[in-house]
Amino acid sequence: MSTSALRSVAEHQQHVAALLAARHGAGGWPSEIVALAEARDRVLAEPVRAPEPLPSFDNSAMDGYAVRAAEVAGATADDPTRLPVGEDIPAGAPVGELAPGTARRIMTGAPVPHGADAVVEVEVTDGGTETVEIREGRAAGTFVRPAGSDVAVGQEVLAAGALLGPAQLGVLTALGVQDVVVRRRPRVLVVSTGSELAADPTPGSGQIRDANGALLAAAAEEAGGVAVRRLWVEDDVPTFLALLDGELAAGDVDLVLTSGGVSAGAYEVVKDGLGPRGVEFVKVALQPGMPQGSGLIEQTPVICLPGNPVSALTSWEVFVRPALRRAFGHPAPDRPVVRATLTEPLTGLPGKRQLRRARLDRAAGTVAPWGPAGSGFLGWFAGADALIDLPAGGAPLAAGDTVDAWDLMSR
Repeated sequence: MSTSALRSVAEHQQHVAALLAARHGAGGWPSEIVALAEARDRVLAEPVRAPEPLPSFDNSAMDGYAVRAAEVAGATADDPTRLPVGEDIPAGAPVGELAPGTARRIMTGAPVPHGADAVVEVEVTDGGTETVEIREGRAAGTFVRPAGSDVAVGQEVLAAGALLGPAQLGVLTALGVQDVVVRRRPRVLVVSTGSELAADPTPGSGQIRDANGALLAAAAEEAGGVAVRRLWVEDDVPTFLALLDGELAAGDVDLVLTSGGVSAGAYEVVKDGLGPRGVEFVKVALQPGMPQGSGLIEQTPVICLPGNPVSALTSWEVFVRPALRRAFGHPAPDRPVVRATLTEPLTGLPGKRQLRRARLDRAAGTVAPWGPAGSGFLGWFAGADALIDLPAGGAPLAAGDTVDAWDLMSR
């Protein structure tokens, strides 16, 4: 096949993205309510408004003494103000009163007593416990964190579409939020095909373990989805179609992800079984990952990836991961692309975009090719943390040239 007959990478990305975007129609991606403890890395489906202020009471920003600012306004090192010290106020103490003409020792985070309007830090006092000598005045409001100064009641603290990470979960916990409405995780059915795949942990002669099922199920989970089931089927079209129809009838799958059986061999079970059902099989101008399939079966997207594990994982990164994350509203659907300096020469492929496995030195801003360019090097892929994106054309690049690199370590 001439390179002019190949579908471009961008065209196939758009095709896959359209299939996944249409999965739930105009109603949008479904949502569900989950407990906050189970919400890490989930995407909010609805905004969250603060049910109470944060902080919920005026509190001290320093270890020091709660005072009335007017009573210490004239304090200096040469003419300090001396005040009797009342009961200490540790963090967690109930809010009390500050008697006029007195001070109270207060700890960071403790409630400021009624009547006090400033905190004098311990560093400008003598640290007294019965009587304190205050050597500098402080204006009203100094080192006092007012209630609601961080988040006001009713304020939208997180917008719909926010990703719930540590800071987001922290603020929601501080506000007393118990559960949140999030986008449901995409449910992915992973189907590996090939009579060479072994169900037994010890493969027989000519058999191999199902690496594709493991890596694609893990990829679905890393992207924010859930691998509902991981299956494999031999190279038999009726068996494959019966399994697929049974899974689709259950109605709990948002995406079917197959690997293998899509090329031009004599036993291409996926292509032979799904081609007559309207799934389109094309060759894309990409290395690795040229043979691809995609379509709808009973309104469920089916994405068919090559059988070589390196090609399958590269295809996932290029076509499926960004489309899936975009479909359920993930705020960062694409891997970050960084500009990095090549450490050694590289030459691309005429007519094909190439993604070369690589290692990024983030501190130095350099990227080094990692292993051979071929599709049969899963061990090298396991050691890579980036993909160098070489445009079609095959123009040679020298060490020191700047290239685009996909950062695979960023989620």
